[in-house]
Amino acid sequence: MGKEIKQSEFEESDYSIFRERLTDCLTALEKVVDSPGFGRCETTVGAELEMFLMTDDGRPTALNEQVRRTVADDRVALEVDQFNLEVNLRPVPLRGRPFTAMRSETEELLSAVAAAAGAHGAAPVMIGTLPTLTRSDLGRPFLTADRRFRVLDHTLTRLRATPYALVLPDDEHSTLIADSIAVQGANCSWQVHLLVRPDEFTRVYNAAQLAIAPVLAAAGNSSLPMGRGGWQEARIPMYEQGFGESGAGDPAGSRGRVAFGDGWLKGGAVQLFADAVHRHEVLLPVLSEQHPAHPLAPGEFPRLDELSLHQGTVWTWNRPVYDPSGHLRVEFRALPSGPTPADMTANSAFLLGLTLHLAARPEDLDAALPFEAVRENFYRAARLGLGAQLHWPGESRASPEQSPAPDLIRALLPAALDGLVSAGVDVAEAEESLGVIEDRVSTGQTGAVWQRRALNAYERHDDHESALRRLVLAYSELSVTRRPVHTWPVPAREKNR
Repeated sequence: MGKEIKQSEFEESDYSIFRERLTDCLTALEKVVDSPGFGRCETTVGAELEMFLMTDDGRPTALNEQVRRTVADDRVALEVDQFNLEVNLRPVPLRGRPFTAMRSETEELLSAVAAAAGAHGAAPVMIGTLPTLTRSDLGRPFLTADRRFRVLDHTLTRLRATPYALVLPDDEHSTLIADSIAVQGANCSWQVHLLVRPDEFTRVYNAAQLAIAPVLAAAGNSSLPMGRGGWQEARIPMYEQGFGESGAGDPAGSRGRVAFGDGWLKGGAVQLFADAVHRHEVLLPVLSEQHPAHPLAPGEFPRLDELSLHQGTVWTWNRPVYDPSGHLRVEFRALPSGPTPADMTANSAFLLGLTLHLAARPEDLDAALPFEAVRENFYRAARLGLGAQLHWPGESRASPEQSPAPDLIRALLPAALDGLVSAGVDVAEAEESLGVIEDRVSTGQTGAVWQRRALNAYERHDDHESALRRLVLAYSELSVTRRPVHTWPVPAREKNR
């Protein structure tokens, strides 16, 4: 969805031709993934970081275009609402010290964004969902004035009646009346990309589906949707409802535009792209100047622009990415933004290491655990965080074992270490990154837990809205220290000054 959209009006013929192009793209993709040289690249990892912009009183501020112009770095991009920004890290080899490199570049970009935002009286904050957001912040007037968001908003409105009631994942199950995709501005994530060889794609993707739940349980950072207590990762159901067709965790929603999936993968990346084509309406029928069957020079691969654009409007939590430079990637979309670069790179290390370890197991994962249990894990982890009970492969597929998330995570950390070291990551680098996860689980303090504890402390002597603002400001100050969240002190329950 980062592609520039130059059209805003479409005829039915545009949709018809685009659908034909999608079929041609799938045919071309089947040939490409089997062609010599495709995907035979060094394994790399990259990431995208979404963030909020806030004022000095902790409220969201609609300044993303001004901040982007001031920072003047092509790694910084606009996001869906005017108080959102995204930064894109350069991919690095998954060997040596990749997480140190990712953390350093993240800190560099954050410093640049902070300086640019400061010139406009704002500051960036990395958090899954900003507690001080209100219903009025998530309407169409706050949608970023970029053609691709406006066109996407218009085309989705064609398919889904608006306004509609979005059930908030808070303790009261309150509703938000949504009129556009601007509701997605409530969600900020840390999206990790892993380059995967075509012949290994099925195993790696299935491993990612199993691995994400225990990692998400340890990574929660979105526990105050619209300022009210809710899921540990409230982004998950909010995002599914905002772009999808049904509620989070609903089996009927497994075919929604945002979904976890409805079964173990059997047919590699081609199957996932084909599912996206066959299951979902075209939203942006922008035709490429290069036909999928365009003659290519030796060693060149087709762009498949229509397929990539369509896939960019299907937001599965683990998503395939085709890159015409000659490779496939898995995009891990479920991790939240923040609290610090150290936390996010530790989450990445745990997720990548565990995924690679599981993918290297001799048995197929579909023989080890029913997919229904894997999907249930995902939503349990999002809802309950470290309080979840998670299924994991045991001796019997018919009755998989269940473990408290902290116990399971501790048991899986050696597996993640093995996956990283086997990929070529320095042992000390892997141990340092995974040590953050171990310490977080030992203290029981994720970002989500810290937010709830801080709110409880501030509400002893503040009204709810004042407590939320103090929480966000304290969170921002602690995030700037770069110390991982398990070390953060909970605010004292002092009287309001």
